Amino acid sequence: MKKSQLWCLLLVLVAASVTLTSYAPKQKKILVFSKTVGFRHGSSIEWGKKQILAMGQANKFGVDTTESADVFTPDNLKQYAAVVFLCTTGNVLNEEQQKAFEQYIQKGGGYLGLHSSADTEHDWPWFGGLNGAYFKNHPRPQEAVFNVLVNNHPATAHLPKVWKRWDELYNFKWIGTDLKVLITIDENSYTGGQNGEDHPMAWYHEYDGGRAFYTALGHDNRSWEDPMYQQHVLGAIQYAMGAKAEVKTKNAAAIK
Repeated sequence: MKKSQLWCLLLVLVAASVTLTSYAPKQKKILVFSKTVGFRHGSSIEWGKKQILAMGQANKFGVDTTESADVFTPDNLKQYAAVVFLCTTGNVLNEEQQKAFEQYIQKGGGYLGLHSSADTEHDWPWFGGLNGAYFKNHPRPQEAVFNVLVNNHPATAHLPKVWKRWDELYNFKWIGTDLKVLITIDENSYTGGQNGEDHPMAWYHEYDGGRAFYTALGHDNRSWEDPMYQQHVLGAIQYAMGAKAEVKTKNAAAIK
């Protein structure tokens, strides 16, 4: 082979290598945000960060955690497949940061709200619509019966139809009307419920160009020590990142 031909071959191989590297699929990544201005669910936040990091390692998605609202810029948010509000409370974003997050969702971003994310940004109606409800109050933490209405969503496919568990049980002062409810709570199974027979506790929906999931469960480390709750959150993360809302299961109920 002539020297000129050898050089041409080497250039072709280098070009092919660069092309393959450039188009290699990137690992999906999520942002876990846990800033609090009001009440702080300290054990849930600390355990939640650890468990979500472990979920990422086991399921091959990246996880960044932060308490700083400064990360809410258009350029930074676009790297994430989903943003998780882990037990946030109060007004955690300023107007510029709010606008950046709205744009992120409008461009197809994903959102997951955990527990007291419903007690966040009460003066920002867009966020209330994204989360799906605003917190009102709660009775003392206690055991209750949760009814799993849909068992072919990634966040509920592993759950029994009737799920008894201990948690801090939220009442809501406002609930959206476009929600696809996955889990309700039986107010006859505990004391202090204020939302009636159709008291939702976990749901998902498409919102303003993006997708959103919320679960009211997860008051403290007791939840995060529960493998069933861990899988519930993992399925919610996967949905927020873009997974289908339906998975194949035996005797799966139809999503309404």
